[in-house]
Amino acid sequence: MAVNVGEVGALAPSFSLLKMMEEKTGLAISRCFQCQKCTNGCPVSDAMDLKTHEVVRLVQLGARDRLLAANSIWLCVSCRTCEARCPNDIDSSRIMEVLRSLVQPARRTPTGQRVEAFHSAFLGTVRQLGRAYELGLIGVYKMKTATYSQDLSLGLQMFKRRKLKLWPERVRRLRQVREIFQRAEAKKG
Repeated sequence: MAVNVGEVGALAPSFSLLKMMEEKTGLAISRCFQCQKCTNGCPVSDAMDLKTHEVVRLVQLGARDRLLAANSIWLCVSCRTCEARCPNDIDSSRIMEVLRSLVQPARRTPTGQRVEAFHSAFLGTVRQLGRAYELGLIGVYKMKTATYSQDLSLGLQMFKRRKLKLWPERVRRLRQVREIFQRAEAKKG
């Protein structure tokens, strides 16, 4: 992507995004000098539409709409290799996390991806049961994405091989799991 100074006007930057991101992440994002070590160490950079260093640069330029439409923020696996490699201690996975939280209120979905629907369905099952329940997760995901019959034969094969449990298992301390979600929501708000 290589964003240069000539493109700044075309991006309609809002430098308040940089300030807000630095406050929310606690990182000095403005210190990034585009060495690309974060991207070079990222295990999923090949699948990203915007590489890690490009995301950081677009934050610096204030290109909010372009960032929130990117699938990269959903593909980050939060391995924190970017932070370990960065000479300025910038944790790009933390930046991706904050960007994901901005997508929710704006009611946007990543272009070409159904990852946000999967995240929502997965966290919903964990919140309710204290652990992942694959069959319930698949059902909620399919309803959110309207892909009811897609992968049906694969699902039947998994069910026949007893890879999908009909009934969910609960954890012993479900209340503690729900408290974690409550603390996360209070922290977000």
